[in-house]
Amino acid sequence: MSIAVGELAVRFGCELVGDPDRRVQRVATLAAADPDSLAFLANPQYRRQLATTRAGVVVLDAASASQCPSAALISANPYATYARIAALLHPEPPARPGVHPGACVDERASIDASASVGAQAVIGAHCRIGERVQIGAGCVLGEGVEIGADCLVHPRVTIERGVRLGARVRVQSGAVIGSDGFGFARDAGGWVVVPQLGAVRIGDDVEIGANTTIDRGAIEDTVIGAGVKLDNHIQIAHNVQIGEHTVMAACSGISGSTRIGARCMIAGMVGIVGHLDICDDVIITGMSMVAHSIKTPGVYSGGIPAAPAALWRRLAARFRRSEALAQRVMRLERAAGMESKEDRSHD
Repeated sequence: MSIAVGELAVRFGCELVGDPDRRVQRVATLAAADPDSLAFLANPQYRRQLATTRAGVVVLDAASASQCPSAALISANPYATYARIAALLHPEPPARPGVHPGACVDERASIDASASVGAQAVIGAHCRIGERVQIGAGCVLGEGVEIGADCLVHPRVTIERGVRLGARVRVQSGAVIGSDGFGFARDAGGWVVVPQLGAVRIGDDVEIGANTTIDRGAIEDTVIGAGVKLDNHIQIAHNVQIGEHTVMAACSGISGSTRIGARCMIAGMVGIVGHLDICDDVIITGMSMVAHSIKTPGVYSGGIPAAPAALWRRLAARFRRSEALAQRVMRLERAAGMESKEDRSHD
């Protein structure tokens, strides 16, 4: 589609510098854009590309507008504005309502007439699929699954029995929602399976990445709050609760019964052990291991960034020697008549 930049300015609340009648058809990067494209600048790392861009219009902040060689849409949040414009210029193809002849739908399921169900999808008994829902090819919905309006479930997603999705939820391919949690009781040198009797409740506007797994609750439900965004390859264990608008990057793992607050940002490959409480507005940087509850908002780190191998080996060697060094310092403190931290810890 083609749209005038003046219309974009009005629709998305931007200040326009340039010709309001210029039209754009698509989005592109600053480096690859042509005069029919809209680009954006949000990361200062790409500022050097602004001077030479051929974009018809660029979405940027007020501080960068004077450096823009083309029309500019000035926004306080260029990236979010770009995302909304990109969705307008590149809408997803509409689904054709109806059930594919190759789908297997239990006669006790309820599917809205405006919804679509793809080939080889399996819809279990007592499922309820809402208005304009799209169920991709090869998806499996267990008994009693409820899907709210305008959800998009990509091909080959598995949603187990009793799971409930709110409105406008997007689930990428390969995700599994409602699988049994890791529940076993030790007995006589072996293990007894603990029945997982809860389900999963997912709020409105949630995004679930490819091959992410969300386990059902052991007794009560696992709960994902409204607006949560989950990347690919994430493990959410049974009875976890995630607050509204929290985001989590790929390969992170949340152990059972942990509660994460609202608006948290959890980077890639973070591990959080079970039965912890993470308060609202916490940022956890990549590869951190969280072993204790976090009660104060802020930024928390635990991973050690990569370093040249020779330096890393020296640091690792020093770490291994740290206990011997601590013992030496303690002996020196005692010899000098000083009370060491070790002594105080035994009081």
